[in-house]
Amino acid sequence: MRNPKRILYISIFGILAALVILAVQRYAVRAARVQHATEPAPYFPSGSSWTQDISQAPVDSRSSEIINWLADNGGWGNRNRFQVDFGLRVLTADASTPRVRFHRGSTWYAADSDEVSSIPLPKNGGLEGQDGYRCNGSDCHLIVVDRPEGKLYEAIAADYADGAMSATFLGVWDLNRVYPPSGRGEQCTSADSAGLPIAPLLFNADEIAAGSINHALRFALPNDRIRAHVFVPPATHAGSPKGPELAPPIGARFRLKPSFDMSQLTPAGKVVARALQKYGMYLADGGNIALTAQSDQDTNTKYADVGFNSHSLFSIQVSDFEVMQMPPPISLTYDCVRNK
Repeated sequence: MRNPKRILYISIFGILAALVILAVQRYAVRAARVQHATEPAPYFPSGSSWTQDISQAPVDSRSSEIINWLADNGGWGNRNRFQVDFGLRVLTADASTPRVRFHRGSTWYAADSDEVSSIPLPKNGGLEGQDGYRCNGSDCHLIVVDRPEGKLYEAIAADYADGAMSATFLGVWDLNRVYPPSGRGEQCTSADSAGLPIAPLLFNADEIAAGSINHALRFALPNDRIRAHVFVPPATHAGSPKGPELAPPIGARFRLKPSFDMSQLTPAGKVVARALQKYGMYLADGGNIALTAQSDQDTNTKYADVGFNSHSLFSIQVSDFEVMQMPPPISLTYDCVRNK
């Protein structure tokens, strides 16, 4: 006669063994991803402002005043938490990527945008926060990098319908060019309020796994904490901030202080923090989530593989930063004059 208890024990042991094997397999997959992670190629030549080492650069004379004001007026936003958003995708195109027709959206930024008849649209890609290329009414950024062509396509309010892509704005950046402080053109916007490109300021899980982020990052503040009506280069535009003169202007570059206590961060968090100390971060747009990273939908490594999530940098406070020396602010006029 069979022993029911013995059968039960054997069944439980079998289930536990299967779970252990599954966990080991998942760990092995993650470890393999991290071990074979390589540092992504830069988007622009090394002379670009966001690749400059600012670890020894001078601090602005108003740095303490700006930082203290920001700390006293709500800090980062989102209950003053240095949170990371992973919504922006960066899609990769090559010579085999299909191209689709492109046409102006209903509120097309004619002066600021680039006119093209088609754009590359990778299969199985998608817009910011979407499963595919249909927009549900949000910002719906579309970012496609085509390295063989040497172009970076960045659009806002993008939407795909009836075999064509449309957008409110489309900027086509030349990946072989070192842009001047006036960027694509003074008083001209981009897919970000600052007029800066987005993709080269996003960090991703591959970079964390490789142990090095070699460029400045992108951050946002609520509009009432960004100085109104001005910007500082390399920003070329300012959107619609509402803050007072004490608030930081769009284009301001913040640097994490060298005295910051790294021991409170995970190894993955330390990789990001070191980049913030060496390259800093640009105030690029208005928003309630401070820091922006690339979605891991289109990278080899996943954030879970390296132990990084949206809360990994919560311990970093506004007071841990300083503002780098800024040129005189430029008044916002909206009179875009494109560089040729």
